[in-house]
Amino acid sequence: MKGMNVGQMLTNAARRHPARPAVSWGDHQLDYATLDRRTNALTRGLGELGVVPGDRVAVLMRNRPEMLEAMYACFKGGFCLVPLNSRFTEDEIAYHLSDAEVAAVLTDAEGADSVLGATAMGRAQLPVIVAGGVAAPGGAHSHDDVIAGSDDAPATVAVDRDDLAWLFYTSGTTGHPKGAMLTHGNLAFATASWLADLTPMSEHDVVLHAAPLSHGAGFHALAATARGAHQVIPVGTRFDPAAIIELLAEARITNTWMVPTQIVMLLDHVGDEPPPLADFRAVVYGGAPFAPADLRRALEVFGPVFVQLYAQGETPMTATVLPRADHAAALAGDRPERLASAGYARPGMDVRVLGDDDQELAVGAVGEVCVQGPTVMAGYWRRPEESADALRNGWLHTGDLGRFDEHGYLFLLDRAKDMIITGGSNVYAVEVEAVLAAHPAVHEAAVVGLADRTWGELVVAVVVGDATDEPAITEHCAGALAGYKRPRRYVFVDELPRNAYGKVLKRELRDQLS
Repeated sequence: MKGMNVGQMLTNAARRHPARPAVSWGDHQLDYATLDRRTNALTRGLGELGVVPGDRVAVLMRNRPEMLEAMYACFKGGFCLVPLNSRFTEDEIAYHLSDAEVAAVLTDAEGADSVLGATAMGRAQLPVIVAGGVAAPGGAHSHDDVIAGSDDAPATVAVDRDDLAWLFYTSGTTGHPKGAMLTHGNLAFATASWLADLTPMSEHDVVLHAAPLSHGAGFHALAATARGAHQVIPVGTRFDPAAIIELLAEARITNTWMVPTQIVMLLDHVGDEPPPLADFRAVVYGGAPFAPADLRRALEVFGPVFVQLYAQGETPMTATVLPRADHAAALAGDRPERLASAGYARPGMDVRVLGDDDQELAVGAVGEVCVQGPTVMAGYWRRPEESADALRNGWLHTGDLGRFDEHGYLFLLDRAKDMIITGGSNVYAVEVEAVLAAHPAVHEAAVVGLADRTWGELVVAVVVGDATDEPAITEHCAGALAGYKRPRRYVFVDELPRNAYGKVLKRELRDQLS
């Protein structure tokens, strides 16, 4: 079935607002006409390097204008975007490149060495394009040279609604990341839904991208681009609360997407003094637990600008919403308990709590949160059995446990899957445990998440072994895991608590450590 190529949203915005600013990064700014032409040229340049519609193209970059160019070049060409976390190690990059069978990689100067090292582990001839305005390393192509050497005429190809557009990698209970297959139809609905009930926008809005565009902020960028809004990217590779507050005021930012960790950092920076942000209207947040006490304080300091979303990469950013009105009402004393909820089902989406037999449970009963709707993934990339299990009986089974109240508000209680969310990033304990088990000083290990005000949760490793080996184990993890996946704390014990079936009792571990 034919559908709109989501890359056309950029072209449409450029036709309506060619001279309006599309993206700013420090002193560097592109208008919509220029951004559109550059993505056309990059699409054609990728084609000249052998990439054809249907191929996967990996993108590993810090937030910068070229990240948006890479995203829309993939969409326009009918290539499937595979965004990678810029903090991945060479081994992690190599795994994703191999699993997705990518045809090319776009990266930046900071990631070039790791990407080239990862490609050398597999197919050495894989084209690598490096952004950053510097000479590309040996064997790689310059992002700007590829664009300069290619035709910038319209390059958007026709696609079916069910054609793949984005391979969103999410860790699974096996410990091996798997790609959720998101189609052009999925992304088109997610974009329209974002504009409908998260941040309605126009070309006069100014959007801040302070979170990675490879994750949730990338979907915010789709909505901002569709409306021709001005997108501002902070300079620097770390989240600097002082610089962000200054940028919010100077650039007259109207809306942004952040994880709770970032909001807490801003709160700690400003204290109880509300910053003068007259244009600031909306902060979309999600992706991690947000303590109600901190959320209330954020409302008191920044005002009723917060909008919560709940979803997973398998139904990108689109399941439930807790709108600004509910935040404001709770702050005024009307149903304050809703600050602890994930809101209600968004238009066009069906969200239910199901029991073990996949039958809907009564109000108040705890079960698995399941989702149906136009944003639900087509399945996991080349994992038919896991796809069938996740999508059984027509429902996306999130693995999250929750309950609904009598007004349709969803309250999340726990995660059936053993996942830790730290700073807005997902960490699966089994993946970290596998790395720990590979070290000879580790006899056994269990990894759990402990509540932390700033990070949401901390990754904690409980190790059967000798505490004197901690430096060597730490060094081992640093070479095998991205920084956010590494244990922040080690606890050495003589044995792990187990039940009668030999299963480690992680709840008991959490209780002991708390």
